[in-house]
Amino acid sequence: MRSISILGSTGSVGDSTLKLLRQHRSAWRVEALTAHCSAAKLAELAREFDAKLAVVSDESCLPELREALAGSGIEAAGGRAALIEAASRPVDITMAAIVGCAGLAPVMAAIEQGGTIALANKEALVSAGPVMTEAVAKHGATLLPVDSEHNAIFQCLQGNDLAEVRMITLTASGGPLRLHSAEELQRVTPDQAVAHPNWDMGAKISVDSATMMNKGLELIEAHHLFPVGLDRIRILVHPQSVIHSMVEYRDQSTLAQLGPSDMMVPIASCLAWPKRMETPCAPLDLAKIGELSFFAPDEERFPATRLAREACEEGGATPAVLNAANEIAVAAFLAGHIPFTRIAALVADVLEQSNRPQRPATLDDVLAIDDAARRQAQAILENA
Repeated sequence: MRSISILGSTGSVGDSTLKLLRQHRSAWRVEALTAHCSAAKLAELAREFDAKLAVVSDESCLPELREALAGSGIEAAGGRAALIEAASRPVDITMAAIVGCAGLAPVMAAIEQGGTIALANKEALVSAGPVMTEAVAKHGATLLPVDSEHNAIFQCLQGNDLAEVRMITLTASGGPLRLHSAEELQRVTPDQAVAHPNWDMGAKISVDSATMMNKGLELIEAHHLFPVGLDRIRILVHPQSVIHSMVEYRDQSTLAQLGPSDMMVPIASCLAWPKRMETPCAPLDLAKIGELSFFAPDEERFPATRLAREACEEGGATPAVLNAANEIAVAAFLAGHIPFTRIAALVADVLEQSNRPQRPATLDDVLAIDDAARRQAQAILENA
């Protein structure tokens, strides 16, 4: 029996992880489950999986959690320190699925235990890439990528040397607005932006997919996970989302990972690594799919990928600024305060106006940069 902690157990990645654990219940022991608040749901899951610990990061939700777990023998805790303590517990694998910079400190705590971390938190590598990768090397931790694209690359690289790689291709669905004109994009509503054609995701990541910022953030992640050089990582729009990414080698042979558009596939890859495990996903029916198509990204209508690449090239604090500004911009769009096309424009404004410090050396440096960029983005919004 293997042990697991799931940070962000009530979100979409956490939900898919728990579905897989139900399929293989006798093989897993759950140490800790966490959520932001969702106390009733968290308590229900903790009871179902007989977790030792349940944590809400919003401490105001702790009384509800304690009441829901009364008599269960399951420890209940709340707040940032409790979240970090949960991540620090030694387990065979930690599923790091907390969204946003709230997940940075827990991911670092898990890394410092020298364990295996299935990383679904984009911000860990986007905002704190050098800090995180240095900690992984120092503590002998193992990072397994959960994002479907990075997991696909990871699979395509198995048994091969990075020195043999000519090009890594990140595929992108293009999102629900791929065929919209520049004029139509100005009138896009939040409901339209979150209606992803292939994937079932939360609102924030769905908007990132619509702007293509999601792929820009993944480009930065790939740069840290697979250090072949930024010039050897490219983005290709693939609307069917069947090929999740590709690796081309110097002999011109290209390996591609194909699979259904379901996060249970890459999650299962991480849970079972270095082996495989059954999933309830339907197998690919390529005859039914019929054809696969590919297009170069349009950075005139969707400039987010260009902004992300430039931020990665600049390095230092810039990727953290990009990520923080994007989070504020997406929240403003979802709240109806700015039009869709203003999301990338606001990010560009923050990048242009920010006084960025040198390369962050610690997690506290990253969080300070993140906070300053958020405040600057808010100030620009309020003065518009």
